[in-house]
This record gives sequence, C-alpha cells and structure tokens, in this order.
Amino acid sequence: MEGILYLLQQLKGMVTPFSVFDLIDILIMAFIIYKVIMFIRRTSTGAVAKGILLLLVALLVSGALQLNTVNFLMGRIVEYGALALVILFQPEIRRFLEQMGRTNLGEVFTHAEERNELDSAITQTVEAYTSLSKSKTGALMVFERKNMLEDAIKTGTALDCSVNAELLKNIFWNKAPLHDGAVIVRGGRIVGAGCMLPMSGNVNLSRELGMRHRAGIGASEHTDAVVAIVSEETGSISVAVGGMLKRHLAPETLERLLRNELLPEREDTETAPKFKLANLFRAGKGEKQNGEKDH
Repeated sequence: MEGILYLLQQLKGMVTPFSVFDLIDILIMAFIIYKVIMFIRRTSTGAVAKGILLLLVALLVSGALQLNTVNFLMGRIVEYGALALVILFQPEIRRFLEQMGRTNLGEVFTHAEERNELDSAITQTVEAYTSLSKSKTGALMVFERKNMLEDAIKTGTALDCSVNAELLKNIFWNKAPLHDGAVIVRGGRIVGAGCMLPMSGNVNLSRELGMRHRAGIGASEHTDAVVAIVSEETGSISVAVGGMLKRHLAPETLERLLRNELLPEREDTETAPKFKLANLFRAGKGEKQNGEKDH
C-alpha cells in the first residue's frame, strides 16, 4: 500500500496543472502548423518539403550511426539550405505571411478562406462559361474534391493562380496552346491547364458526345470531381458528376449546381432549396448522358 501511495505522489509531482496559457500555446501551434500545411498544398513546394524531410532524416541517421563525414556534410547543407530556401521562396513566404495577417483564428477550423476562394471560383467560372457558350468555344474544367488529380496535372502545365473569367477565356481560346486540355481547380485555385483526362468506358454514351464530353465523364467516373463542359459544336453547357452527365444547362443552373456540389455545407444552412445533381435527373425535362429525352 505504501508503494502505491509513493507512486501516486510521484505521478502527482510529474503532472502539471493545465492553464489558459497552455491552451493558447496549443492553439497558436495548431494555427501555425495548419497554415504551413495549407501553404505546401497550394503551392509547388510539396516536393521541396519532401526533400527537406529526407535531408533531416539523413542528418539524424548519420548522427546515430556516427558517420561523421556524412553528418558534417548534412549539417552544412541544412544550415546553408535554410537561407537558400528563404531566398528561393521569398514570394511564396511573403504571400503566406500576408494570408496569416488577413486570417482570423476562427478560419482555421471553418476553412472560411478556402470556401471564399471556391465561392469566387464558381462565380468567375459561370461568368466565363456564359461568354464561352455564346461564342461556342469549347471548355473543360475539373473541380477537384477529395480525390487528388496529380496524375492528370502532370500531363499538362502546372499553375498556381486564382480562377478568373478573363484568364479562362484566354486559356480556352481555340488558338491558345492549352485550349484542348482540361483546367483543374483545387480549393478554388487553378493548379493545372492543358491536362489530359481518362476517357469514359461507358459504351452507352450518345454518339453526339465528342472527346471533350467523354473525357469529362471519364474523370467523373474515376474520381469524385465535378466537371463542367462547354460544347464546341453547340455551345451548350454540361456538368458531369459520378459518371452522369446533365446537358443544356442555363448559366443560372450551372451556378446553383456547382455551389451545391462544391459548397454543400453552406447550401444546407441557407434558405434556398436544395439542388442536387441527382434531382436534375428526376425532375423536369432534359437529356440524360445517353442523349435520350426524359419523359
């Protein structure tokens, strides 16, 4: 019994009271870690971060194994590499610090910043698609969700910019070098253009559908992405989700559909009626993905 009491006293001495300052300390560290992770995700620094991690692992391993020469070299690389990274990524670091200054602590947990970018991206996309539809300019945009599209991005040109209507119209201009491929949007930002998508394996698709529509349907079959398409032949706007294609959409319908699919939590809190893609196939007249009329 005395041994148990002695052990409890020792444990009591090791445990320190949890104060408000400890909570503030944890929240600040969570905020910094979150912003660093989002910074890496939204920029092209992912590969650089992996390289730095490998260098640190090599430094620790060489120290543990007493590989003095390797450890010395790794130490110098890490020491001077930190300064080189600051110089190399000066624009990204500056943008990162500016975003931290504009972001309040609540946005860490509500993802408000990313949602605002998505909201703006949807507005700009609808504006661009309205113009592209009138001029019968083909377009193909993929809005990434949970499934990452790194393989598709590698087939095109990697970008990191906000979605802008004028930029989209320039990309999809029929004489632009990237107009034939898809634009990929991640978290409200364009991360790739001129990207190749997998073709749909559905043999029941209408023969009226061209390669752009088949690629859009294929991307929605293999991932959970939302794909918006403008036909070069007719100028009609279509959206593919989960292998289903809804054609001949008005710009207003396109906007409501994109908001509902990409910002579902926001739509649920609003008084506007729900507008799911599945409902489009059950209500109203339109065309299914095989080109047949709904009755």
